[in-house]
Amino acid sequence: MPKVTQEYILNKKKKIIDAAYELCLEKTVSTVTMQDIINRTGLSQGGIYRFYKDIDEIFGDMLADMRQRVTIKDELDAILAKADEFSAGEVVDQVFDMLADNMEAELMGIQKIDLEMSVLAMNAPERVDKILAGAKGVGNKEYLMYRTSEYFGQKMEAGTFTPRMEPMEILAYISSAYTGIQTACIVQQCYNKMRADEMFQPKRRFRVLATTVKYLMGIDE
Repeated sequence: MPKVTQEYILNKKKKIIDAAYELCLEKTVSTVTMQDIINRTGLSQGGIYRFYKDIDEIFGDMLADMRQRVTIKDELDAILAKADEFSAGEVVDQVFDMLADNMEAELMGIQKIDLEMSVLAMNAPERVDKILAGAKGVGNKEYLMYRTSEYFGQKMEAGTFTPRMEPMEILAYISSAYTGIQTACIVQQCYNKMRADEMFQPKRRFRVLATTVKYLMGIDE
């Protein structure tokens, strides 16, 4: 019997992960089954269970792959690295324009899956805990909160920002608003017929959020 190489295992796992991703775009995440993945990959039941013991283990690797492929980390770091070259208001605008561009590019893909994972977390939290435990890397929203908190702290220390509310409250608001924009845009464009409605375009919604954040942080335009 030929020796199974690490490359062989990685290729098989990639095939399974890609099939899971395709199915999550076609169906809701909660309705994708192991049998769906078996049918899509053409692997036997025994063959697929050689690599994954259940679908949540597959989803964990799928999320890790998504986080690696579509990340705001480099773009956000680049904006904040040059923050001293712009006014604080311009930096906030750049960050939220970048978030809008990334969300819009993946609205029918990773953003849809992310939203449906959140719904799954409400109905089956133990499943999502297991999925996230297997997903390496940091999600975009988590990294946004970390870097935004760091930037706000530096500016407050320098006396540049005079927040109208507690900074942690503003960060919590940004997090919930991000999720709200994501939900509204996906529901409207993925599940409804009104895909041309400009009110539910990420760019427009994030510009409103940027204006609100600048006000809350006491940032002059």
